[in-house]
Amino acid sequence: MAKCRICGKGTRFGHTVPRSKKRTKRQFRANVQRKRVLINGEMKRINICTRCLRTLEKQR
Repeated sequence: MAKCRICGKGTRFGHTVPRSKKRTKRQFRANVQRKRVLINGEMKRINICTRCLRTLEKQR
């Protein structure tokens, strides 16, 4: 799974815990998209999480 080039957010690991308390491993995947973004006046194709993408849109 890719990581966000801006904040470094990626896959996290944890447990699924049902009522019986038997823990099984699982992954929490970040919502990372491959987008073309203007960085320093140049269009670059990067992996970026949706949270950072929203922040970039607000700064415009």
